[in-house]
Amino acid sequence: MPLKNIAFGIIIGFLFICLIVLFCALIIKLYIQKVKTYTKVIYEKDLNFQKTLNDTIIETQEQTLNNISQDLHDDAGQQLTYINFQLENLKLDQPELSETLEPVSESLNQLSQSIRNISHSLNNQLLLQHSLLKAINKEVQRLQKNNSITIYFTLHGAMQKQYNTNETIVVYRIFQEIMNNIFKHSQGTKVDIIVDTEPEFKMYISDNGKGFNYETAKEKSSLGLKNIVHRATAINYTVDIDTNPNEGTTITLTKNSKHE
Repeated sequence: MPLKNIAFGIIIGFLFICLIVLFCALIIKLYIQKVKTYTKVIYEKDLNFQKTLNDTIIETQEQTLNNISQDLHDDAGQQLTYINFQLENLKLDQPELSETLEPVSESLNQLSQSIRNISHSLNNQLLLQHSLLKAINKEVQRLQKNNSITIYFTLHGAMQKQYNTNETIVVYRIFQEIMNNIFKHSQGTKVDIIVDTEPEFKMYISDNGKGFNYETAKEKSSLGLKNIVHRATAINYTVDIDTNPNEGTTITLTKNSKHE
C-alpha cells in the first residue's frame, strides 16, 4: 500500500509539473504572438509614417518648383516681353539702328522661349496633363534643340501607359536631374535613353562622356546623386550607376516588383 501511494504521488506530481510546463509554454507562445503582432503594427505604422513623410517632401518640393515656374512665367517672362517691346519701339523711332538691334531682338526672343520652356518643365500641373512617357518624350524634344549633345530616345511599350501621381512626378524629376547632370558635367556628345514599360518600368540613360569614380562621389556625398537615390527610394525604385573615368556613365532606374 505505501508503495502504491508513493507511485500515485509521483504520477500526480509529474502530471502537475507537466501542466505547469504546458501552462508556461502557452503563456510564452501567447507572449511571442503578441510581440509579433505588436512588431507588425509598429512596422506598418513606420511604413505609413515614411510614406506620409515622403509624400509631404514630394509635395513641398513640387510646390516650390511650381512657385519658381510661376515666377519665371510672370516676372522674368513679362520683363523680357517689356524689354522686347521697348526694343521694337526703338527700332521704329530710329530705323538706322534696326540692323544693329536685330540680333539683340532675336536673342531676347530665344531667351523668352527658353524661359517659357523651363517654366513649363518645372510645373507639375502641365506634367500631369500628359502621361509620364509623353512628358519625358516632350522634355527630350526640348533638350534635342541644344546642339551640343545628340539625344536618342527609344521606347519599348505604350506611350500612353499611366502611372500614379507621385510615381509620375518623381520619375520625371529624376530624369530631369540626370539629364541636367549630363549637360553640366559629362562633356559627352551623345546620350541614349531607353525606356521599357513591361513587366515593370525601367529606364536606361547612357552617355559617352568623361564618367567619374562612383565610390569617390559617394564618399563626397554628391548632392545630385543623393537626390536621385533618395527620390527613387521614396517610390520603391532602385538606381544603379555604372561608370568609370573616361568610360561614360549608364544610369538604370528600375521599379521594384510588388512582391519585393
